[in-house]
Amino acid sequence: MEKDKTLTRMAETPVNKLMLSMGIPMIVSMVLQAFYNIVDSAFVSNMKTGGEEALNALTLAFPIQMLMVAVSIGTGVGTNALLAKSLGQGDKKRAAKVAGNAEFLGLVIFGACLLFGIVGVRSYIMSQTSNPVITEMAVSYLRICCVLSPGIVFFSVFEKLLQATGLSLYSTIAQISGAVINMIFDPILIYGLFELPKLGVRGAAYATVIGQIASFLMAFVFHLRKNTAVENGLRFMKPDKIVIRGIYAIGLPAIIAQALMSVMTYGLNLILGGVDESMVTAYGLYYKIQQFILFAAFGLRDAITPIVSFSHGMGSNERVRQGVRYGMIYTLIIMAAGLIGLEIFAVPLAGVFGLSGNTQGLCISAIRIISLSFVCAGINIAAQGIFQALDKGGYSLVISVLRQLLLVLPVAFGFALIAKKNTDLSWLVWLTFPIAEILSAVTAMIFLRKTVPQGKAAEPCTFPESVV
Repeated sequence: MEKDKTLTRMAETPVNKLMLSMGIPMIVSMVLQAFYNIVDSAFVSNMKTGGEEALNALTLAFPIQMLMVAVSIGTGVGTNALLAKSLGQGDKKRAAKVAGNAEFLGLVIFGACLLFGIVGVRSYIMSQTSNPVITEMAVSYLRICCVLSPGIVFFSVFEKLLQATGLSLYSTIAQISGAVINMIFDPILIYGLFELPKLGVRGAAYATVIGQIASFLMAFVFHLRKNTAVENGLRFMKPDKIVIRGIYAIGLPAIIAQALMSVMTYGLNLILGGVDESMVTAYGLYYKIQQFILFAAFGLRDAITPIVSFSHGMGSNERVRQGVRYGMIYTLIIMAAGLIGLEIFAVPLAGVFGLSGNTQGLCISAIRIISLSFVCAGINIAAQGIFQALDKGGYSLVISVLRQLLLVLPVAFGFALIAKKNTDLSWLVWLTFPIAEILSAVTAMIFLRKTVPQGKAAEPCTFPESVV
């Protein structure tokens, strides 16, 4: 039966092959997620008027978009690991409750996004800029993304439900479909093709949410039809505080880790804006370019987590160690390739977006300097997935706080003070990221030595009484 085949595949397929078969679709899926963040920028930056202001507006809106993704994906990560572990332990009733409560949590998250979209967007944008043109562009873009956010919220949930049972190909198909729809509608709605109204940045927002909703609907259908390892039903959506606690015991560190990206970007917008508004635009664009590499590593991490978690649940230390080993190797290959690619293509990548000479130069220097941190960033990203799978979410949180907050904002602020006095030294700010990733990677390796089991056999992993 299909259900038994799914569980047998997770338990018996050689880990290196399992990680590739699960990881490649997830990598493709996450890289396509990066398209949502950069395609809009590519089109709006090439508008005949106000292109660079529009790009700046999207940069200011981006931290809130990341925060919505953080809460949604973090909830999905907790669901993913808890569901995989439940299936590894043979507890299918628990797995059904985990899935149902994840769907309930999606409704709660969407409600919060909707409320912020109605009452909070303008105040948030005005905290970063006093430019009225940029303010209006950013407010209109972000409000649409928040009010019409069920696509990104629920796709994150159903994507993780599919990935937890090894059906990542279907989540990738849904992601690809949404990305294609987004790219088709972007020029149509932004530039007003086919006699439709020219909407500018609002068109970019509408194209994004249309693509996200399409991905969600496809993932939902695939879950109902293909995910036979998980029982579905409205009765499983009844809130269960013990299950929810179990989801967020794993997922909360992931939410905080993702949310710190939002906090970091918001803080950097303020710091860089104090030096030169062009630095905000340059960093915002670089950040979206680098996401093609980082999101690929995130995709592989999303394969590492259920594989290691399932193995941990069934008590196989050997498969846990293999998951750690191959996860690290494959992640480092991705990041090394990304480093080489960005160093080679820094100039043409920056040239795609029609930036002014100063902004383009700042973007090129950001690409070449920040990318030097990729290998250490890969270690940190893989380690965080491993910690989440082995019930060490606290370690994952520490790494996130180090690499996205404590070792970034204070250092960037110090370099920014130097850059204010001598704009020729603006490139020093980009050194913040290699410094943060190197020190965080050292900490991650220490934590890994304490976490990864070394014995021949693990004791069967069971839920604490408070979670059962």
